[in-house]
Amino acid sequence: MLILISPVLSFGQKLSEGPQVLTFFSAADDTEQPYGLYLPKNYDASKKYPLVMMLHGAGSNHRLALRRVFGKSNAEGETDVEATRHFPSWDDVDFIVASPYARGTAGYQGIPEQDVYDVLADVKRRFSVDEDRTYLTGLSMGGGGTLWIGLTRPDIWAAIAPVCPAPPAGTIDLAGNASNLAVHFFHGDKDPVVPVEGTRAWVSKMQDMGVEVTYKEFVDVKHDSWVNAYDEEFIFGWFNQVRNQYPNAVKFASKFYKYNKAYWVQLDGIKSGLLAEIDAGFKKGNNIDVKTKNLEAFSLKLKGHPRFSAGQNYTVVIDGTTLSGKADSTFSFAKKGNAWTIVKQQPANAGLKGKGSEGPVFDAFSTRHIYVYGTADNPSQEELKKRLDIANAAADWSAYRGPFLGRIMFFPRIVSDKEVRESDHASANLILFGTKETNAVINKYADKLPVHLSTSASNYGLLYVFPVGGHYVTVSSGLPWWAGAEDKGFPFVPATHRSLPEFKDLLFFKDSFKNIITDGYFTQDWKLPESVLTLMNSSGVVTITK
Repeated sequence: MLILISPVLSFGQKLSEGPQVLTFFSAADDTEQPYGLYLPKNYDASKKYPLVMMLHGAGSNHRLALRRVFGKSNAEGETDVEATRHFPSWDDVDFIVASPYARGTAGYQGIPEQDVYDVLADVKRRFSVDEDRTYLTGLSMGGGGTLWIGLTRPDIWAAIAPVCPAPPAGTIDLAGNASNLAVHFFHGDKDPVVPVEGTRAWVSKMQDMGVEVTYKEFVDVKHDSWVNAYDEEFIFGWFNQVRNQYPNAVKFASKFYKYNKAYWVQLDGIKSGLLAEIDAGFKKGNNIDVKTKNLEAFSLKLKGHPRFSAGQNYTVVIDGTTLSGKADSTFSFAKKGNAWTIVKQQPANAGLKGKGSEGPVFDAFSTRHIYVYGTADNPSQEELKKRLDIANAAADWSAYRGPFLGRIMFFPRIVSDKEVRESDHASANLILFGTKETNAVINKYADKLPVHLSTSASNYGLLYVFPVGGHYVTVSSGLPWWAGAEDKGFPFVPATHRSLPEFKDLLFFKDSFKNIITDGYFTQDWKLPESVLTLMNSSGVVTITK
């Protein structure tokens, strides 16, 4: 087996210069996933190169995206299918460029989002990349992905450039996270697919927050503003910024421990469902002023920061409360009641919500996961087929959606409860269908799981995520979570999966997932809140684990 460790293979053969396609191995479903790559002429592994990550739009792919970012649109009369088959010639730039396929038209959250980071890691492993000159851009769906990925982890990027972006709901709440990024928006004023008003609102909000934002609006341009935005390789001239790893001030907001760090600030206490916010900045010497909202704990990690003198006294003013101490380079704070106090560096607390164990439901679907149907009660062949059909529907991310949207190229495993191995749960989240009576895996963890649906409750649906053994189990009992879903609108994912990002930790419904009896988040120590408990108990069809 040949192992690619640089642009020179082990036996001396060099990778081609210019545009090409490489792959990385995805642990999400054990597949090779493609991405477009541009390697500059006369590539020299002894020097560092800036990297541009380019995210394609809906109905597109990695090969077309690589063309687009170099300003190469389709030839007159050429379809996307035809244009995909070849790379035209273009002027060389002294950049490495990578364009993830990211499963096709699937948005840029969950598995496709992980693919972007996997491509980034793969390029860094293979080539000599300047991590302080790493940039992100994309168009339409990919413009939305640029905002989501760029703002959830802003300290990776030196600058971002979204083109006619269609971001996931709620992304605009993260606008302030660009406080240490340069941002360039592009949009056409006659765009009938992604209205220009959305981008104007983004620009206005960022300007009000002091973000370094530039905006180019193209007159009489519809939903193809990327033609103008990337014309004559413009973006490579604009991408000249250098990342500041140690800014004097950091504004950062997040709802998830998954995205809990930016620059020298780390969020250690996030309330489920609420946007935690911090605004921290140096004053004079080791004096730092911090303002927070919906935040219970945080750490400042200042090793290497030129403004911080390690081992000296420091003063931090948090929401008006002054605290002083001495530390090497990392110090942590937590609320005791309503008062901020200095605490030891926040450990990963077993049994509490934290990174990799926080929910909501969609988090279990965002990394490697396996769909498991039940056979524990020896069902009839007819009943077994029904259960298998439900598991197949849940796992069928690759359902064909027509010639434009195509398929999502994600292929998770489907197994029966009897086929689940210890290594499966050691490496993956488990999506479990049925009840403790019908699914042996649910029964195995029955005492650890917080709630169970009666097997007779055929017109009810119960869905929840819960941490067990270092991974999630997601239990879907009774009606599946997509019961009553309608295939309407312009989807990035099939109707079966479209609502997953909207669910909280738990959903209990009757007849249709839209007819909610109760839903909510588990507490920080993974207990059912009283408001949820009361409504579940009154239904008469669930059993609460004591």
